[in-house]
Amino acid sequence: MANHKTKSAGTLFVVSTPIGNLEDLSSRALDTLKRSDLIIAEDTRHFGRLAKRFQIQSKTLSYHDHNESSRSPEILAQLEAGSTVSLVSDAGTPTISDPGFRIVRACREAGINVIPIPGPSAAIAALSVSGFETDRFTFFGFLPLKPGKREKAVREALASDCCVIIYESVHKILKTVGLIAEIEPERQLFVAREMSKMHEEYLSGSAQDLQKDLSARSSLKGEFVLIVRGAKHSLNS
Repeated sequence: MANHKTKSAGTLFVVSTPIGNLEDLSSRALDTLKRSDLIIAEDTRHFGRLAKRFQIQSKTLSYHDHNESSRSPEILAQLEAGSTVSLVSDAGTPTISDPGFRIVRACREAGINVIPIPGPSAAIAALSVSGFETDRFTFFGFLPLKPGKREKAVREALASDCCVIIYESVHKILKTVGLIAEIEPERQLFVAREMSKMHEEYLSGSAQDLQKDLSARSSLKGEFVLIVRGAKHSLNS
């Protein structure tokens, strides 16, 4: 039987923050952050820039992959005592390829309310401007680091009939596009770089064309979202 929140328990808010342009912070997100007794952030220094811009003075506590297990009991205790806590990641929606699901799960198990404050998501933002079919899609997040597992994941993406959304680092984007070009050179891809930031850029075309484009650049910078068009639609394009 599911637990029920006690009258004295607080609430955990999962707050989406901008992926680049700070003006994308919603008024509801700002109000929630300002009213929070505690903000748990993936990187408190990174969040500090947002806090300074919007004069958010709530107490902050680091909460990331390396301390989730040790910090969760402390945070849970504050919530059980009635505190309002907000969870934020470095950018976008928390828990989506970012830390946070453990504290959310712990709150659910303890019967503490968990409320999302919707906002920016790099995956959805990129998909919305890709021009690819959006009725169904699969989110892969970051691919495995080991070459064998990475290739297996790429082949799985290429076998999907719907779009596959992948997060990729500046150090791996060319390798991943190159691997796709090697396996299926004509597969249609969409690449979003530095969305909502000063140097945002969007590229679309076949894997082999995008490989040539990216390879010809003297340097690559930024964060990337790579979308692989579904196999069924690529065959009919």
